[in-house]
Amino acid sequence: MARDSVQIKIKTYGGRIPRGLELLRDPVLNKGSAFTVEERDALGLHGLLPPGVSTIEQQETRVLENVRRQTNDLEKFIYLTALYDRNETLFFRVLRDNAEECIPIVYTPTVGLACQMFGRIFQRPRGIYLSAEDRGRMAEILGNWPYRDEVRAIVVTDGERILGLGDLGANGMGIPVGKLTLYTVCGGVPPLQTLPVMIDAGTNNEALLADPLYLGTRRRRLRGAQYDALLEEFVSAVHTVFPHAVLQFEDFGNANAFRLLDAYRTRVRCFNDDIQGTGAAALAGLYAALRVTGGRLAEQRFLFLGAGEAALGISGVIVAALIGEGLSDTEAHRRVWLVDTHGLVVSSRSDLPAHKRPYAHEHAPMDELLSIVENVKPTTLIGVSATAGAFSRPVLEAMARLNARPIVFALSNPTSKAECTAQEAYDATDGRVVFASGSPFPPVSVKGHTYVPGQGNNLYIFPGVALGVIACRARTVTDEMFLVAARTLADMVSEDELAEGRLYPPLARIREISAAIGTAVAELGYQRGLAARERPARLPVVRIGVRRIRR
Repeated sequence: MARDSVQIKIKTYGGRIPRGLELLRDPVLNKGSAFTVEERDALGLHGLLPPGVSTIEQQETRVLENVRRQTNDLEKFIYLTALYDRNETLFFRVLRDNAEECIPIVYTPTVGLACQMFGRIFQRPRGIYLSAEDRGRMAEILGNWPYRDEVRAIVVTDGERILGLGDLGANGMGIPVGKLTLYTVCGGVPPLQTLPVMIDAGTNNEALLADPLYLGTRRRRLRGAQYDALLEEFVSAVHTVFPHAVLQFEDFGNANAFRLLDAYRTRVRCFNDDIQGTGAAALAGLYAALRVTGGRLAEQRFLFLGAGEAALGISGVIVAALIGEGLSDTEAHRRVWLVDTHGLVVSSRSDLPAHKRPYAHEHAPMDELLSIVENVKPTTLIGVSATAGAFSRPVLEAMARLNARPIVFALSNPTSKAECTAQEAYDATDGRVVFASGSPFPPVSVKGHTYVPGQGNNLYIFPGVALGVIACRARTVTDEMFLVAARTLADMVSEDELAEGRLYPPLARIREISAAIGTAVAELGYQRGLAARERPARLPVVRIGVRRIRR
């Protein structure tokens, strides 16, 4: 990873290796105190560094001591970001070796707070910013990126729906940066092959518009034809400037997320992680949960609190998997029930947008979650509402009355938005719950048994999917790739981990997991004739165990 990045970077210097302070100020090439005496002689570094030469292991120890000395997670985020800005290789080494400790700092849940505080903790720009004022010259601006020939992965947001925090405008740049950090940490994609992009289409967040430290444009959000033209020019420019890149849409508002995915999924290699990645991560957890509870996916009844991108993304993947198990399209949709801000989604409602209608069933209108649970009788309750405490003790107790082993997923991020805590879920169900959450929770003790809650986070999915797409240079990113990713992930949970309460493997195994998913996705690309690159002889053979999705 680091070697590839250095080679790319030196190419941008015309083959010239920087020297002295120029070298020390370059985060890709800088090794800090790890430069050897010989390197210091050759590169003009003598006198510019303390005389002691450190190994990378010693540097890592120093970083970890400093991280742990910080008083809160935001301070830890700021410290690690500063490390990223000065020594990229050491930054990724620390994250790789300490994934369970450090990933929650640079990604969820801490990245949400970092986005809220973005204008106050901003130190050094990273990525590309585009705004409505850049219309007509987006290709030119994207071409300013110094490593444009190397880019293979782009994450873009317009900041309208950052995690469960809502419209954060240009402050949302923290999300593409964080996501692409995980492309490298989890998927091994060289960092200089990644590009975070913020499309500043304005913000409707009054607090940001009035904040003197806000770094985005001070205008209300573009809508309608103006917004569509902005995105059309951006996607076209990406296709021109970065023809080999996979484009990940991230944290767009509900009104745009589905439209953009439908508009561009067949034109460029793209996906929406909030829809497809969330769906695959949740489906993997469900497959693992069924190894605990017994039964088949087709025998379950799913109730979602929330009906936005995450809920519909998970629902869509579940429906596709149910069809793969032999259910008809109608039967598969009948297994999924949604609750939105107006109550249970039922066929008699006239306010339903098109993407909710397939899940609108014949039933009396209801708006209180406990009553809905008692009437629908779900085997699985999934929270994607960003409503803290929505899974109250009575709701959890009702799930426990209806099921010997109730499945409860409180998937909203960040932690402050989770529908319930792990402790609440285990306590209310007398320890019988099969639980997963979107953000990490500490181990829970019930009746002398300690459970380790599983974190159903997209980071298990999107780095591996992107790696597979990049590896085979797939022309499109298909829903079937996410089904394969879900099954691969679920199969990697050991029996011992299930006994601990884990529905997902430990983050310490994330590179192994991403490599397995990447291999499976690339193999699928070759099997389906989607690959634009010749199949290498060394690609492991992976059996594809799901039926092709009908669209």
